[in-house]
Amino acid sequence: MIKKILFTAALALLLTIPAASENMTRIRTHHLGQSINTEDIKAEISFGKEVGARILGKYPLYKNDALTRYANLVAKTLAQYSNRPELGFTVGVLDTDMINGFSAPGGYIFITRGAIEAMDDESELAAVIGHEMIHVCQRHIVKELNIHGTSDSPVAGFSHMIGGAGEAVNLTFVRAVDEATNILFERGYKKQDETEADTLGTLLAANAGYDPTALVRYFTKIKAGQEKEIASIKKLHPSFDERIQWIGQSIEKDGLGGIGYKIGKERFNGVLARKG
Repeated sequence: MIKKILFTAALALLLTIPAASENMTRIRTHHLGQSINTEDIKAEISFGKEVGARILGKYPLYKNDALTRYANLVAKTLAQYSNRPELGFTVGVLDTDMINGFSAPGGYIFITRGAIEAMDDESELAAVIGHEMIHVCQRHIVKELNIHGTSDSPVAGFSHMIGGAGEAVNLTFVRAVDEATNILFERGYKKQDETEADTLGTLLAANAGYDPTALVRYFTKIKAGQEKEIASIKKLHPSFDERIQWIGQSIEKDGLGGIGYKIGKERFNGVLARKG
């Protein structure tokens, strides 16, 4: 119980729960072709907060306010081009040498310190955040858990679990959180979900003005890194070669080459050099 309180407190220090727009009673997302009501959005955010607390229970936050602010500014830029305008995406940096990133429903994104230290510029940071943002936008965990309610909303089941009462409802909610964290830490997403996160994340970053080859550059660099640092990402994701191939095909298909995109190397290195 004490640990849970500490984890929730840590999350609260970092994250202000994104609120659904008050004047938006129904939101249309063109990728899903489904309507999502405000209560379901709030429920999705609440569920994501619990998953985020589990992530922080495994890895502490990195105490570098400048880097955290910077990562959130990049996320804010990307969010303007996402298909989830009702979410206020928030990024936390995890204090571990491991190279990886995680995301929870509702817009909570976590990038490890090791992943950021392996980057060379802002476009690579945007590409990794974009990848995690697509996992949220496409509701990969929501769909994987197959949570449905009586309505046609894709997350109505969250509303029932969070708004319900009784031991059975609470147990169902805890089990759903357990399953979500199992996807993040043990099982990984489906290959199709990772393909979407890589390709749509690259497109998202490019739409925001970032170099679309950034994720390819990043993967090419880290695949030759130390086994200890990249063990987790290799365990939970398809091979780097596969990912580099489908990103390259997506860049060609979407006509993203040959345009003057931003890299942001000097600004990135300046922020990274600051210690707090």
